[in-house]
Amino acid sequence: MIRFSLPRRRQLRIVSLAAAGLLVASVATAPAGNAAVTPDAEAVATATTAEAATATPTLGVDEISSSPNLRQIANLPKQAPFDSPSAFGTDMAFQGRYAFVGNYNGFVIYDIGRPSAPKVVSQVLCPGSQNDISIYGDLLFLSTDSSRTDDSCASAAQPASVKESWEGIKVFDISDKANPRYVKAVETACGSHTHTLVPAKDRRSVYLYVSSYSPRAEFPDCQPPHDSISIVKVPVKDPTAAAVVATPNLFPDGGYGGIPGQTSATSGCHDITAYPAKDLAAGACMGDGVLMDISNREAPRVINRVRDTVNFAFWHSATFNNAGTKVVFTDELGGGGAATCNEVVGPNRGADAIYDITGRGDARTMVFRSYYKIPRANADTENCVAHNGSLIPVFGRDIMVQAWYQGGISVWDFTDSTKPKEIGFWERGPLSATQLTTGGAWSTYYYNGHIYSSDIQKGLDVLELNDWRTWTANLVRFRELNVQTQAGYLSW
Repeated sequence: MIRFSLPRRRQLRIVSLAAAGLLVASVATAPAGNAAVTPDAEAVATATTAEAATATPTLGVDEISSSPNLRQIANLPKQAPFDSPSAFGTDMAFQGRYAFVGNYNGFVIYDIGRPSAPKVVSQVLCPGSQNDISIYGDLLFLSTDSSRTDDSCASAAQPASVKESWEGIKVFDISDKANPRYVKAVETACGSHTHTLVPAKDRRSVYLYVSSYSPRAEFPDCQPPHDSISIVKVPVKDPTAAAVVATPNLFPDGGYGGIPGQTSATSGCHDITAYPAKDLAAGACMGDGVLMDISNREAPRVINRVRDTVNFAFWHSATFNNAGTKVVFTDELGGGGAATCNEVVGPNRGADAIYDITGRGDARTMVFRSYYKIPRANADTENCVAHNGSLIPVFGRDIMVQAWYQGGISVWDFTDSTKPKEIGFWERGPLSATQLTTGGAWSTYYYNGHIYSSDIQKGLDVLELNDWRTWTANLVRFRELNVQTQAGYLSW
């Protein structure tokens, strides 16, 4: 989710739907380090495969609708002190029988040993949006991207113009799930909007690729230009020694300049997905999508860059297919706070873009194939846009489940990159019939036989998918899952 704060820079930002007007540039690709782009408007014209949304939303407030193959089996509402409208439920990670869910007020650990009856194990009050989360063994990492008085969990909001303000990464020991223990904080430039866990090749350390953005001259710790990420190294057996070890500049030429009111300029990255087994990462960097070689964990290299100035307003996140031959980028048009799943916006904006990865080594390039967007209209009171999802580990096919805020949950197949299609869905009606109220599925991930969804307002949803096209996913089990640290599985 895009956001800025007052007097800080980032709270929820609703981008004007003037972006729904005509965008005059074109989809383009460029080699790494080259600011020039090559128009490819024909690809957009010929590869538009998403269906237009149906005309009239029909669901009432909180009414449930779904395809026959996808059903809700549990919902556990947010609990105090995480139950206020401003305490957004955010990203998720998994380990064994536990789900870890971020919240603007901290994080929650759930026991999901019985998926139909999840239970709260513990809640840690530690305010500091967004509190995106990842897990490695007995360590939990939390992103703080709102300027605070200090690095404690008792801190208060404070303007980023104050040099002493803090934001960055917090580290917790979760060996006792009922009593997590805060052990370390690492400040990072411009905070930590999201982070991506990348294990060191010797497994003695983990790296956190920290994404942040929106520099301003009056922010001492977030100076423009900010075309880099921060890399935090955490020794697994000594997490108190965690520290920033590199700040690689991904855009030495300055990145994309943006079109005011239409497309975002690049000033850092919003999110990165790593595929450590393949030494690859894909960065969704506001105005650019990048493919990176991460064989040297402390020195990732951009090897290809793509740009879509026709239909993408804000490059938000990325997902590889299992083979590492495709990448799906999402466009968070409207910053997650606008109603963009409607006929006015259309099927190609606020959508996913599917790219094939061609070539080898440093000659690899990403080639645009098509867009995917949910084929249902939402009401003007529903924030809806492409957001966080994961692969469903189906043998021989590329299928993922994805959150669309109040657009609900979509299961879709992109085995044919040029013809993606939905094969299942589940959604709630709007939170309000009269006013736009921010809510819906923030992250929706498949984990060990079930689909788990972190709803901004409604808490934890658990769903069951019964479909012949996905049954082989039941044969795959992960001991730990951080979706932005993509795990491979055997296939054919």
